[in-house]
Amino acid sequence: MTDIEERHREKKARIKAAKDRLYGQKTREKGLVIVHTGPGKGKSTAAWGLVVRTLGHGRRVGIVQFVKGRRETGERRFLERFPELVEIRVMGHGFTWETQDRARDIEAARAALAEARRMLTDPELHLVVLDELNIVLRYDYLPIAEVLAVLEAKRPDLHVVITGRNAPPELLEAADLVTEMRLVKHPFREGVKAQPGIEY
Repeated sequence: MTDIEERHREKKARIKAAKDRLYGQKTREKGLVIVHTGPGKGKSTAAWGLVVRTLGHGRRVGIVQFVKGRRETGERRFLERFPELVEIRVMGHGFTWETQDRARDIEAARAALAEARRMLTDPELHLVVLDELNIVLRYDYLPIAEVLAVLEAKRPDLHVVITGRNAPPELLEAADLVTEMRLVKHPFREGVKAQPGIEY
């Protein structure tokens, strides 16, 4: 073994020992509140990744879509293949610039929150996705205090993922894990339209 290889092995052995000590101290389990926010693409996409990971463990998932309407999407078509493991509730009527009806959007948001409240206490679910909840909070379709109370009442072992840009500070404070997607470059600005498998 060369000196370079030996130094590399010793360095990695020290790192592994430190990591083993660190991971050995992490013993708690709890249901996490996870927020995916920010102006970049990928917030819901990251949530679908967690859904697939959960399904890979044979665990059940609930999904409430607060904004996205009845438009056919690849993720919905795929997840509908697992009716015994996935419950999807499409509650929105589309993005606000499409609906242009504040009263109807508020009514849809209230109905979606009722579905979320039910799912957050369902003992069969391991993960619940509240897709685009941040959008309805941004437009004051739901009071943040009520949403936080619903999250506080969730089962202690249930994981919840909340997506949408402009997550309010109160939600960020209440969350266990927050990821902000930063926009660096997007093809839409170059005239490229939304495409199947990428945007929907």
